[in-house]
Amino acid sequence: MASRPTPLNRRPSLVGPSTVLLLALTLLGVRAQAADSPPPLPPAPPSLGTTGTPGPAGTTSTTAARTSTRQIVLELGKRTISLLEDGKVLGSWPVAIGDPATPTPTGTFKVENKVIDPQYQSTKSGKVNATTGANGPLGDRWMGFHRTTKDQYGIHGTPSAWAWAVNTRAAVTHGCVRMLGPHVRQLFNQVEVGTPVIVKR
Repeated sequence: MASRPTPLNRRPSLVGPSTVLLLALTLLGVRAQAADSPPPLPPAPPSLGTTGTPGPAGTTSTTAARTSTRQIVLELGKRTISLLEDGKVLGSWPVAIGDPATPTPTGTFKVENKVIDPQYQSTKSGKVNATTGANGPLGDRWMGFHRTTKDQYGIHGTPSAWAWAVNTRAAVTHGCVRMLGPHVRQLFNQVEVGTPVIVKR
């Protein structure tokens, strides 16, 4: 036979001192147990996730906190760019740099964004070049390291038609640093956002 639940408004027939004491001890026991229980763990810190950063022509790249000791060193006089880790050269490649009228800025910067298949937009006319990828004006990799109110400076690839500029280490750009496609991909894959970029004369 199934039992019936006791109605909530039914009172016990006898309430004596022992019942009150037992009830009090029970309540105290619950409270003591609650006081002895460990405090709740603090909330976990927010994860170091990725954020979208505008790249050339408003494209999006992935950014993350820098954790390595690597740095990019660009020597304008030698027209070379090198990747170093703890002073050891991991790779060195030829580059084309800014011409005297639009020189590559010198100083200490950092990789601000990384973009695959960037799209070029003229800072003078605002016109966007629809061609992207290896034969786009910026090649298929971009690493921005400095920006002004109107310009962005980056290390990027170069289409095959402009390979001569890198091979001859020419000073012909508007301030950016051009690398050959295979070279810029090697560099791109070995650095992260936040990596220092040191540009020397």
